[in-house]
Amino acid sequence: MNKSHFIKISICLAIILSGICFTFCKTNNDKIVDEGIIEYETRVIDATNPLADLAPSSATLKFKKDKFFMEMSVMGMFYTIFICDVPAKKLIQAVKFMDMKQTCTEEGKDIENENASYKLNISETKETKMIAGYNCEKIIVSLVDEPGVTFDAYYTKEMEVENVNELGPYKSVKGMLMQYRLKKMGLELEFVAKSVKKAEIEDKTFTVPASFKTISPDEMKKFFEDLR
Repeated sequence: MNKSHFIKISICLAIILSGICFTFCKTNNDKIVDEGIIEYETRVIDATNPLADLAPSSATLKFKKDKFFMEMSVMGMFYTIFICDVPAKKLIQAVKFMDMKQTCTEEGKDIENENASYKLNISETKETKMIAGYNCEKIIVSLVDEPGVTFDAYYTKEMEVENVNELGPYKSVKGMLMQYRLKKMGLELEFVAKSVKKAEIEDKTFTVPASFKTISPDEMKKFFEDLR
């Protein structure tokens, strides 16, 4: 084999390997994200709950590194928003209904008390399934206060959001929850991810507008209790 022939073969191999590498890297980069949007389908667990009529059928999660924004609405009229700021260790809730806009912030003991009211036992398994294009690991969850109540949940490690659950009852789960249950303000919902997409999320997304009235967490709880 002469030198020029060897060089041509080497160049061809380099091009082929580069193409394989590009395809592999592109696929992984499309899946491993720390900023984007997840759309969930939601359903109420207890249809007899007095607040069941206020249960949304979908939820939108926007996330950017260690900050998370979830919005749910009922008939485009009653909006509930949750903003989780992991570095600041703050959980913000906002409610909007017609001209009424109010928000509260939970920190420290407030967050601990909220999590204690929905304390979970979580067991890892070796089972997996695909949800919204992501490989998800199965966990078996039971309620500490009601051991007879168990359900399956799934999370994925294919996103760079290891601390996403740091302030909630799923704290031990190091990955994005793709199917799970959660109880807030007396209403338990199941969330199942149906789509994930990359998107640039503006920093202002994680700030409640100044037009919202600030109230205490206790006042927010009373507001939902009065809706029953």
